[in-house]
This record gives sequence, C-alpha cells and structure tokens, in this order.
Amino acid sequence: MEETYIDSLDPEKLLQCPYDKNHQIRACRFPYHLIKCRKNHPDVANKLATCPFNARHQVPRAEISHHISSCDDKSCIEQDVVNQTRNLGQETLAESTWQCPPCDEDWDKDLWEQTSTPFVWGTANYCGNNSPASNIVVEHKSNLASGMRVPKSLPYVLPWKNNGNA
Repeated sequence: MEETYIDSLDPEKLLQCPYDKNHQIRACRFPYHLIKCRKNHPDVANKLATCPFNARHQVPRAEISHHISSCDDKSCIEQDVVNQTRNLGQETLAESTWQCPPCDEDWDKDLWEQTSTPFVWGTANYCGNNSPASNIVVEHKSNLASGMRVPKSLPYVLPWKNNGNA
C-alpha cells in the first residue's frame, strides 16, 4: 500500500489522460493538462465527473457514487476533518481564559476638550478661540522656490510630446 502511495507522488510518473487515451502526461503537469484537455474535448468532458476529494480523478458519471465511496483520498480528507474538530475543541478552551485589558481612554471626552478646529482640506484653517493667536490665519505652504508659482493651466502642446519638432 505504501509503495503505491509513494509511486503516486513521483512527479515524473506518466499518467494517462482521461480525455484522450493517447496522451501520457507527467504527474507534475497532469492538473494543468486536465484543464487544457477538458476544453479541447467538451464531448468527453460531459460524460465524466470530477471526484470531490481529488480533482485529478475524472470518472464516468455513472460510476461517480461508487468512486466516492471507495476513493483513497477520502480517508485523507476525513482525517483532516477529525483533526480540525479536535483542535477546535482545544482552541475554545484557550480562548476562554483571555480577558480584555482595562481601558482608560475616553474618546468622547477628548473630542469635547479639543481646542483646535478639525483640519478640512481646501479651507482656511483658523486657530481655536482658546488659543492666544485666535485671529491669525494659517496659510498653506508651497514647496516651490520664491518667485515661482504653479501654472493655472497646461500648455496646449506638451514639450515632451512634440518629438523635438518645435
């Protein structure tokens, strides 16, 4: 049994395509070939069903229920489900001992105690009433050198699109 399991994991092992019996595909390329060949042979694809435990298993639709009951990959999936349910029970015990740390923050109180007005893009920003400089307007700063300004519009023809034909 273990010897056949090791053989099925060999990436160089040749497998026969279920859509075209003349195709011998390496095991490492088999999933990609199945997708491609399924598109090329839609008449055969309609007669085959995909195993829910291993997408590499393509069996005739009439035999799918028998295949599902005897599929070797079914035991691997069932074992994973059993392991997950066991781990889930252990995780719930660990989570139940955790307690939320105390919080001293009061965001509503901080909001009411805030002295400056909130920042709003595109509007003049004034200092709050409690500030000593309550009548001073804060101006937007520019990263341009002094004496330069941002253009109000782009030129009709951009120089780099002119291909040097000025």
